[in-house]
This record gives sequence, C-alpha cells and structure tokens, in this order.
Amino acid sequence: MSLVVVLACVGVLLVASVLGIGTARTRAGTPLVYGVSLAACTVALVAALGQLLSNAAAPALVLPLALPWLGAHFRIDALAAFFLVVVDLGGSAASLYALGYGTHESAPQRVLPFYPAFLAGMNLVVLADDAFTFLLCWEFMSLTSWALVMSHHRDADNRRAGYIYLVMASFGTFALMLAFGLLAGPTGGYAFEVMRTGQHGPLIAALVLTLVLLGAGSKAGLVPLHVWLPLAHPAAPSHVSALMSGVMTKVAVYGFIRIVLDLLGTPSWWSSMAVLTLAGITTVMGVLYALMQHDLKRLLAYHTVENIGIVFIGLGLALGFKAYAMPLAAALALTAALFHVFNHSLFKSLLFFGAGSVLTATGERDMERLGGLIHRMPLAAFAFLVGCAAISALPPLNGFVSEWLTFQAILLSPAVPQWGLKILVPGVGALLALSAALAAACFVKAYGVTFLGRPRTPVAEKATETDRFSLVAMFTLAALCLLAGILPGFVIDALAPVSQALIGSRVPVQASDPWLTIVPIAASRSSYDGLLVFVFIGLAGLTTAMAIHRFASHALRRSAAWDCGFPDPSPATQYTAASFAQPIRRVYGTLAFRARERVEMPPPGDARPAVLHVSLRDLVWDWFYAPVEGAVATAAGRLNQFQFLTIRKYLSLVFALLVILLLVLAIWL
Repeated sequence: MSLVVVLACVGVLLVASVLGIGTARTRAGTPLVYGVSLAACTVALVAALGQLLSNAAAPALVLPLALPWLGAHFRIDALAAFFLVVVDLGGSAASLYALGYGTHESAPQRVLPFYPAFLAGMNLVVLADDAFTFLLCWEFMSLTSWALVMSHHRDADNRRAGYIYLVMASFGTFALMLAFGLLAGPTGGYAFEVMRTGQHGPLIAALVLTLVLLGAGSKAGLVPLHVWLPLAHPAAPSHVSALMSGVMTKVAVYGFIRIVLDLLGTPSWWSSMAVLTLAGITTVMGVLYALMQHDLKRLLAYHTVENIGIVFIGLGLALGFKAYAMPLAAALALTAALFHVFNHSLFKSLLFFGAGSVLTATGERDMERLGGLIHRMPLAAFAFLVGCAAISALPPLNGFVSEWLTFQAILLSPAVPQWGLKILVPGVGALLALSAALAAACFVKAYGVTFLGRPRTPVAEKATETDRFSLVAMFTLAALCLLAGILPGFVIDALAPVSQALIGSRVPVQASDPWLTIVPIAASRSSYDGLLVFVFIGLAGLTTAMAIHRFASHALRRSAAWDCGFPDPSPATQYTAASFAQPIRRVYGTLAFRARERVEMPPPGDARPAVLHVSLRDLVWDWFYAPVEGAVATAAGRLNQFQFLTIRKYLSLVFALLVILLLVLAIWL
C-alpha cells in the first residue's frame, strides 16, 4: 500500500510539473505548483514513515514500462523507506519555504516546471528495484536539477556551473552503468533481486566499488570529485540549493549503500580502507575550503562536502566491521552514518533557507557586505543560529549525536584484527575531530560576520524580516534539529530495521532506557542523555540571567561599545570574513591551497590605503581537472576539422575505416 501511495504522489508531482509550464507566468503559478508539491511530499512522507516504523514486508511492483523484457521494478524496503523520509521531508520543507521565497523569483518559468519533476526523480531513484529503472531515474534527477541550476543562465558563472555539473553528472551515470553491468554479469540479470544472488570474485568486487565511488561519490561530493558542487549549489535558487545539498547528495549516499552493502555481498577489509581514506580527506578538505569562502551559499556548499565525508566515515567503518563479522559494531557505524544523513538534511536545508532569506532581504551573498542583520531579521537570525550550532556538533542539537555515535564506532576499531585498519581508523578519527573544531570556527565566522556587528552596506542596513512561509519552514526544521538532539533514542530505534536488513544486527533498543539515555554499546563504556543536557543548559542560562538581574547594579549606564581604543565608528573597522579566517589560512592554506599573501603599502605621503592581496588555488582543479579540460578542448579542436571535409574526403575516410575494420575482423577470426 505504501508503495502505491508514494508512486501516486510521484504522479502528482509530474502533473504539477506540467502545470508549471502553463501557469509559470501567472500569479497563481507559484502557489499552485509549490502547494501541490507540498501536499504530495507530505503524503509520501507519511507513507514512507509508516512503512519504516512498521517494518512490514512490502511486495515489489512491476510496471509494463522501460525495457519490454524487464519492466520497471519498484519496491520499498527499510533502506528505501528511510531515504524516502529524508527526500520527502526535505521536499515538504523546501516547498513550504518556496511559497514565500518563490514570489521573489525573477524567472519562475525556468523553475516551476522543473522543481516538482526534480522531487519526483529523487523519489523514483529510491523506489527503483532494477538497474535500468535506477539509471533512468538517476539521469532524470540529474537533468532536472541541471535545469534548475541553469535557471539564471544569463550569468556567466551560472553557465559555467551548469556545464561542469552536466559533465560530472554524465560521468557519474556512466560509471554507475558500468558497475551495474558487472553486477548483472553475462546473464544480464538487471533486477536487484537477481543481483543479490550473484557471486563476485575479488577483481569484480574491486571494480564495482571503484565505479560506485566514482559514480555515487561524484554526485555526493567526495573529494576529488566535488568540483561541481560548490559551483552548482550556490547557482540554483535557495530552496533548490537546499534540496541539492541537503537531499540529492543523500540520494547519492543511498545509491552507494544500495550497491555496496546490499547488492555486492559481503565486503572485504580493503574496501573499508579505500572508503575511509577518501572520507577522511573529504571531511577535512571540505571544511578548509569552506573557511576560505566569503560567499555565504558557497560556504554552505563546501560544508556539504565535509558532512558527506562524515557520513562515509561511518559507512567505511560499517564495511570493515562487517568484513570481520563484528555485527554490533557494524550496526553502530551504519546507524551513525544514517543518523548523520538525516541530521544533515535538516540543518543544511535550514541554513540554505536562512541564506536565501538574507539574499532576498539584501540582494547579497557576500558576507563582507552584510552585518547587523540580527537587529533587522531577528527571527531568521535565531533560526540560522540553531542551524549553525547543529552543524557545529554542539549539544544538545542533533549534529552532536550522530558525530558522537561515529566516534563511539571509531573506539571499537582496536578489536579489528587487520593492522591496516587499526592504524587508519584512529587517524581518520583525528581528522574527524579536527574537522569538528574547524566547522565550529567556520560558523562562528559565518554567523558573526553576517548577523552581528554593524551593517557594512546600505542594503544590509535596510533589510527587513523574511516572509511567514519561510519562517515557518525554518522554525520547523530548527525544532526537528532540537528534537532529534534531545530524543535521539527514537531516531536510533527507527533506523534499526535498516541495519537489521543490511548488517544482520541492530543497536540495542534505546527508547526504553531510563531518562531517555542512549547507550549504543554498554553503560560501562559510554552513554549520552540529550534531554538532561538540554535541561541543564536551560536551567544554567536561566539561573545566570536571574542572578545578573538580581544582584548586578540597578544603575543604568549607557556608553559606546569598547572598540579597542579606536574611536572611528566606521563599519570598516570590524572583523571581516577574510580577517577571521586569516590565522587558519596561514596554518593550513600554504599546504592545501598554495595560499599567497602580498601587501601593497604606499610610500610615505601617499594617501592611498594599504591593500592586502590574497591568492588561493584549488589544487584538485589545477592538477587534475584543468589538464583534462585542456586535453578535451585540444582534441575537440582537432576533431572539429572533420566537419569541413569535402564529399570526396568523407567517402575516402569511410572507405579507409571499412578496410581497417575488415582487416581487424580477419585477424581476429
């Protein structure tokens, strides 16, 4: 029943896409399309959540579509139900937000037809139960999101972002197609049920893992396949950015889990080492890239790279523990990864909504041109602060719980008999700890420069609070961040059917523990009580405030804020995003970005100001993508000459190719 309901909701989304074509230029278009999308995603969310909590077996459905001898297979199991919850919760929040934000869209005719289609594509990828349907829906999801990235195509940066995204998406689909071909084998069993029964040697398993890391990893944003992500996510409208960053990357994680942990069979220890190495690099590089950014949406996009690395750390641990028959440890690692998938979809969507509200109010994404918005947008500022605290893994919010569970899984690694993992896992744990500290610094910078201090420009000074729909969406996600942080046991128990199906084990039941404490392994090792932490923080803050008001001086004295002895009231004397990141840039930037600083100091008597020039390089782009781009451009230029041959030369070329082909066949046979 749940499968039919979700498929019906997908049909409604496709109808809404058609409606968007006809109504995009009318005033009714925006509320109609986003309202229908909100209703469809909400119904699908309820159906998927019911399926996940009931853990009932749902029969597969085969529709007479796609290949005639195969059909289109659709199925909801525990893994699909969880990711449908992530997709449709994100879709519902984005649609609610867009009811207000969408009224400011300058080109609705380029957004409304593709937005519900994008939501439908993500749902269909999760529902697909055969390789052909999966790849078809994957490509549909990629193309509709590309169209949304290109909605403001007159901007040259957006066109470049769309081009790079399209190339990387095509590359990823091609890699996944090869992976499914290897899994299907010579018999061509493209249904997932047939693939699960296949036996694969070490070489085939290694090739499949490599191809899935290339295909799903490029869509998720693993380093060094991340280059499209910080370009495409900021280029899209903010509610689409929230979906791409908070939801679509999770569909890529779903693809990885479905193939590697479900279809490929029992993993090998070396697969864990490969995934953990990439995940550790991705985690640190993502947050370092984010720290260097001044563009608020681009900063958030790079933080998606970091959080994808955290998810893959959990998945890499799950692979290693499963390979050595440690089911409880594998279940804990997988639960931590899935919990972070859910958490990131919440706080990253919330943060992109906040960035969209700032963009609507000021027209600016550059943090250096903002400041003081907490006085003009207090509600949006509060919701954004919750998102900043959650993504910084501060208790009692949800980001802390999933990262804490990941550390608990890391602490189980000494029991692994393989020495490579014993050495690698603590190193990855150190990288995770470093990234957590840098993430907190990054969001102190993002929030402080954007919302605190004094307005740096007239547009920041004239900003006003965002609309009601946007605020409701933001506060709903903020409340979910808090609830998942103070009541994590319920989320962990809801994820149990997924780990039971993929690992054969689950984390012990948590919701029945006293005081809602979570004990992932044993009480003697570790435990955490988010509710008590929340109560303690609340009581401590309230007590401190009461003590200050009760015992502090009642004499009211007003004076200018202390400004380090510098009397100039200009906003230019404040900390900037660049100055905040300078110490970290000097520590890590030389190695990671080839950072260079040059001071242009005028001579005495010259009234010109001193200027600091900072140059950063993306080494991944310089070392890998730029040479490939140059080689492709050169080859295309050479091959372009074939368009201008005469008829005689074309016939001669065809004749020569036929002769070569016949010679090859003669030698081969």
